[in-house]
Amino acid sequence: MARLRNYFLTGFIVCAPLAITAWITWSFMQWTDSWVKPYIPTQFLPDSYLPFAIPGFGLIVALMIITMIGFLTANFIGRTIVKWGETVLGRMPLVRTVYTALKQIFETVLADRSSSFKTAGLMEYPRKGVWAIVLIATTAKGEVAKVLSDQGEEMLAVFMPPTPNPTSGFLMFVPKEDVRILKMSIEQALKLVVSSGLVTGDEKTAPMTQAEAERVIEEHERREAAE
Repeated sequence: MARLRNYFLTGFIVCAPLAITAWITWSFMQWTDSWVKPYIPTQFLPDSYLPFAIPGFGLIVALMIITMIGFLTANFIGRTIVKWGETVLGRMPLVRTVYTALKQIFETVLADRSSSFKTAGLMEYPRKGVWAIVLIATTAKGEVAKVLSDQGEEMLAVFMPPTPNPTSGFLMFVPKEDVRILKMSIEQALKLVVSSGLVTGDEKTAPMTQAEAERVIEEHERREAAE
């Protein structure tokens, strides 16, 4: 019975990510098709000539349009049009705030690797002796660097992602000496955060057993009693 249970869990671990990925991909394709296809003339829709619908056709058209817009924006005329459009949006109070915030978010997320997180590290938080994973963004610049210049040390801007959702977190400016640089990549550091420490790079670590947990707690209590 235990062997069957292990077989089931192994199969579930293999199938679940594949099924969820396929479902998300299919749902995204259908959602894109429902938005794009109504605006495509009937004579250009394969559905009009075939006895079945082609899933993802709307997504392909959307990708082509976005790529074409990017191509046009890269030249002088396109940049002029975009600049004029941003000027118009900049005169609308509420729209200006939303557009500027969204633009900054997308520029940050889709930025070139040279300007995105490149290094992971460890920093003592929330108290001495407790270490947390941080992503190092850059050195402190601008007004922040001027205000912190009295620290006498180079300050780093670090982002601390929480477990298991690394999309939120804390931005902190800390002395460079307080951060220990890790050799692991950003992807490996995020895997470590999302998995609650169970996945270290390409290696998987088994969860701590009850006996090991009790031993750690006992050692901690002994240290506190000795202090």
